[in-house]
Amino acid sequence: MAQVLRIHGGARLEGTVAVGGGKNAAVAIIPAALLADSPSVIENLPDIEDVHVLIQMLRWLGAEVEFIGGVMTIDPRGVDKSNPPYELASKMRASYYLSPVLLGVFGHSAVPMPGGCDIGARPIDQTIKGMTTLGAKVDTLGGVINASADRLYGADIFLDMPSVGATVNSMLTAVSAEGYTQIHNAAKEPHIVDLANFLSAMGASVRGAGTDVIRIRGGRHLHGTNYAIIPDQIETGTLMIAAAATGGDVTITGAIPSHMESLSAKLLEMGVSVYCEDDLIRVRSGGSFRSVNVKTQGYPGFPTDLQQPLSTLLTVARGTSIVTETIFESRFRFMDELRRMGASIRVIETTAIITGVDQLVGARVNATDLRAGAAMVVAGLMASGVTDIGGVDYILRGYEKIDQKLNSLGAQIELIDV
Repeated sequence: MAQVLRIHGGARLEGTVAVGGGKNAAVAIIPAALLADSPSVIENLPDIEDVHVLIQMLRWLGAEVEFIGGVMTIDPRGVDKSNPPYELASKMRASYYLSPVLLGVFGHSAVPMPGGCDIGARPIDQTIKGMTTLGAKVDTLGGVINASADRLYGADIFLDMPSVGATVNSMLTAVSAEGYTQIHNAAKEPHIVDLANFLSAMGASVRGAGTDVIRIRGGRHLHGTNYAIIPDQIETGTLMIAAAATGGDVTITGAIPSHMESLSAKLLEMGVSVYCEDDLIRVRSGGSFRSVNVKTQGYPGFPTDLQQPLSTLLTVARGTSIVTETIFESRFRFMDELRRMGASIRVIETTAIITGVDQLVGARVNATDLRAGAAMVVAGLMASGVTDIGGVDYILRGYEKIDQKLNSLGAQIELIDV
């Protein structure tokens, strides 16, 4: 039986809400725990589908895993397999982070090509480049990333682009490689820094995360550790946009304001009030917005994962906004759904021209990917009438109890069977 999120639009969001742990940090840190020779305890994990899929994969590989109340204990000492099953790996993009981890543990790994959202070409050539540069033999025959190495050696890795996935996989390979590795043109996202901090807590030598060059002295003994992951940057941004979209007044706690500067700047430009202090962000809006132009970039630029929710808000901004997507070419697919709700959007290759309308109207729509699902939630909150959102599985993959959090602020959302 299928499920939809039913949203009765028009409710103003008001109150305080806590942001959950970072999805993108979690899916990198959980596999990394297998590199230790003793158990790790990871706190502040989001209770989302991607985390549960990883738990199933780790248990299948032989690890003992407990997950209670956002705290996960991982004992890697029983891991005796290096080939997670396709049925699980195909459910998420980050499954390929197991490839360098299992390579480091066993000297070989066979991980099915990753699944996840269909948001355009997501080649893994840079990931393979990082592994082969450090001495691994890698092929992708039969839809499986087969990697092997008698020994891994430190080297200079020059990434063609600051890819998050390639940076993570290069880091996870380098900590098992003997000697000194430098990853040039590395991604700078907060979850890259969080992974580096976790690896350091396990005993690795990782420097420079958050800059263009990450320096790793590999081959060190890694032990289990206790670690709390960072709050979710994209959930924080989605809640900020939802507050603005409903003319609300919402305080988000447990956040890191410095991670949100590119979004805060755009909201301020649109006429929304954003106040930050310590670990909280307060967003207040009168419900009237100025148009702005947005171009997605790697961190600290505007994140592609927030392009879709912000584009939804721009559908009711005065004037014309231009949104340029430079990361994933299929990230505009969801705009067909916004048009069903009355939005005026014209897409030319990687640019969307959005002309503001007075209001969106509730309709039956679908989430075309994870972040598009968040965008449709924002649209439903803004719209008059009732919006039913299909493709709920996408949303549950990355947003912990999003319906409950929004309802606590005054939204009217229910998860129903259809």
